[in-house]
Amino acid sequence: MSAPTEQPGFDDCWNRIGVRGDASCPELKKHVHCRNCPVYSAAATQLLDIGLPPDYLDRWTRHVAQDKQVIEAHTHSVIVFRVEAEWLALPTVVFSEIASLRRIHSIPHRRNGIVLGLANIRGELLACVSLEQILGLEQQGERRQERQRVIDERLLVLDYEGHRSVCPVDEVYGIQRFHGRMLAAAPATLAKAATPYIKSVLSWQDKSVGLLDEQLLFHTINRSLASATAT
Repeated sequence: MSAPTEQPGFDDCWNRIGVRGDASCPELKKHVHCRNCPVYSAAATQLLDIGLPPDYLDRWTRHVAQDKQVIEAHTHSVIVFRVEAEWLALPTVVFSEIASLRRIHSIPHRRNGIVLGLANIRGELLACVSLEQILGLEQQGERRQERQRVIDERLLVLDYEGHRSVCPVDEVYGIQRFHGRMLAAAPATLAKAATPYIKSVLSWQDKSVGLLDEQLLFHTINRSLASATAT
């Protein structure tokens, strides 16, 4: 929330050009989300070090009393990414962060096609699952050279109702906002197995982007994790 707490030398750029602003910051293409940016981390440290101004209470009172901004109806904030040849999206709110590719540790004596293993994210071991397997995209599209794939690949760190997991993807474009109603039909190129997971389709850069149903997706992930860890 943007609030009247600015201090001399302090720039809350995330409220203007970041994920809470107009998303025009050029660093978003690299960091995807403001919380991954070192500028955001430095600002948080700076905020913890400053004292409250004398007029703090009055300023916040005026801020809360202001008329609330009306958000345009049918506005959707999503993160667009690619798995194989398909462009997909999930609501921004389910993302914890976008991490660089790293080693996936297998789970001993556990076999499940969807569960790839465990990934270390900031010291926490999270289950790593395959969207390719869930959506039936294993044979879709042409694979590029391994070196190029390693450069583009990222890990989506997802958090839905307290359930955290990691999904490798081939490429992350970043945050997009869509206005107006979205189409209902899934792209014709999408694998048949993926169709139930697509709740609507976004038109983006002459491409059809399948917006995944996060509730159904996490239901499948949790069921697969339970199967992989069953004794």
